[in-house]
Amino acid sequence: MLNQFRTFLGPNRFNALVLLLVLSGVASLVFTFVPGEGALAAQTVLLLFFIVGAIVIIGSRLDGDQRWRALAIVAPAIGLVVLAIFYEQLRPIFLGGALGWLLVGMLTFGRASAPMHYREAIKAMRKSHYKEAIDAMSELIKIEPDDPNHYRFRANLFTLWGKLDRARRDYQTMLSLANNRDNVLVEAYDGLSGIDLQVGRYDSALEAAQKAYELVPDAWVTAYNLGLIYDRLQQPSDVLRILTVDLLHQVPESRHRLLICLYRLRAYFRNGDSDSAQAELDRLQKETRGLKDWQRIMESDQADMLRANFDEDVQLAAKLMSLHSLAPMAEGEPAR
Repeated sequence: MLNQFRTFLGPNRFNALVLLLVLSGVASLVFTFVPGEGALAAQTVLLLFFIVGAIVIIGSRLDGDQRWRALAIVAPAIGLVVLAIFYEQLRPIFLGGALGWLLVGMLTFGRASAPMHYREAIKAMRKSHYKEAIDAMSELIKIEPDDPNHYRFRANLFTLWGKLDRARRDYQTMLSLANNRDNVLVEAYDGLSGIDLQVGRYDSALEAAQKAYELVPDAWVTAYNLGLIYDRLQQPSDVLRILTVDLLHQVPESRHRLLICLYRLRAYFRNGDSDSAQAELDRLQKETRGLKDWQRIMESDQADMLRANFDEDVQLAAKLMSLHSLAPMAEGEPAR
C-alpha cells in the first residue's frame, strides 16, 4: 500500500509529505517537554500545519473533481481543529468532532469516487461479461473524456477480454492525457509493456518498461516488471542488476517474491554460478504461500492471460520447491 501511495503521489510529492511529517512530528515531540498549556496549543498548531500541508501536497496531485471532493471531506475538520485551538474548554469536543467528520466525510463523499459506471463495470467483469463492462466505461468516457483513470480501467477490461490492440490504444490515450503526471505515465507504460509482453514483442515491452522504471526507480513494481522482461530476453546480468536482494525485501506479496527468486535463480544458472543458484533456491523454497496463491489464481476463469505468461514459471517453481539441491535436475532445465 505504501508503494502504491508513493507511486500515486510521485517521488517529489511523497518526499515532501515525509519531510513535512518528520518536521512537524519532531517539533511536536519537543513541546512534550515544555510545561504549561502553551505547549499543548503549539502541538495543536503543528497538527493543523501538518494537515494543511498534507492537503496541499495531496491536493496538487488530484484532478478537479477529486480535489473538490477531498476539500468537502477535510475542510469542516480543519475548521473544528481551528476552533479547538481557541476554545480550550471545548477542545476535546471539537477535536473529536473533527475526527468524526473525517470518518463520515470519507464514507459519504468517498462513495462518489466510484461512479455508477464503475460499479456496473465491476459487476459485469466479475461475471466475465466484458462487453457489458466496457460499454459502461465507454459511456463514462463520453461524459469525462479527459480522465486517464477511466482509460486505464477500460484497458484492463480489454486485456481480460483479449482485445489487446484496443487496450493498447487506451494506454496510449493515457500518455496523451498524462500532463507530466508521473503516476499516470508509469501506469500507461506498464500497461503497454504488459501488452507487448503478452504478444511476444519483447523489445517494445522492454522499451516501455524502462521508461516506467526511469520515472519511479524506487518502486518495486517497475523493477519487477523490468526484471521479468530481462528474464524473457535471457539477459541474466540485467536480471540480477534490477532484481536485487534489497528489492526482494521491499516486495509485500509472497507470490511476487517467489517469481523474483525464480528469475534470480535462473539468471545465476544461465551464468554458470551454481553456488549462487543454490542459495537462491533456498530463498525460493521459503515462499510456499506465494506458490499456493499462484496456483489458486491460475484456477480462475479470468486468468487466461496470466496462465499464458506465467504458467510455466509457476510449474517450474513448484518443481524446484520439492528439491533439496539443484544437482538432481537435468542440466539446463532451470534456464528453460
